[in-house]
Amino acid sequence: MTYRVAVAVSGRGSNLEALCEALTGDPTAAVVLVVSERAAPALELAAARGIATHQWADHADAAEWLRVLDEARVDLLVLAGYLKLVPAGVTAALAGRIINVHPALLPRHGGAGMYGQRVHAAVLAAGDAVSGATVHLVDAEYDRGAILAQGSVPVVPGDSPASLAARVLTVEHRLLPAAVRAAALAGHPVPFDFT
Repeated sequence: MTYRVAVAVSGRGSNLEALCEALTGDPTAAVVLVVSERAAPALELAAARGIATHQWADHADAAEWLRVLDEARVDLLVLAGYLKLVPAGVTAALAGRIINVHPALLPRHGGAGMYGQRVHAAVLAAGDAVSGATVHLVDAEYDRGAILAQGSVPVVPGDSPASLAARVLTVEHRLLPAAVRAAALAGHPVPFDFT
């Protein structure tokens, strides 16, 4: 039986595309729904692949989330560049079934407002020698759930937020599909080895 995955996005959808590519021909898991709080380019990407899409009427309405996810018979919700806080009613109802990919090595450089270039600028400002990406369980707070796996990249002299972001993104594009495959095989998100 195929593990049914919904992906929440806010932007262009590069992690969504990487996940769809990785799962092409994989009978264990499939992206069946993509949701967003805005008319994100990722929704167009999903529609072009024949994946159902939904734009929230109210991204803070837990009942809307739960109705849409239930109708799609979703086993796992993946946050892939989704910038809003998932309603507490959703994180409670789907506890242990929501994961996020974050562009830093949590617990450093996470929390409200820490996304995109802001994260990479914070890594550089802190003088960190290493950065990377984290897949973690989602709870009612930004970037606080249990860490499932991380992948690292070096911070190199002369890095800008953009150059660091590009290196981290290559890790995200491998880490997220690995997390979904591990969850599909176990029937729920689990810690896994990533190298």
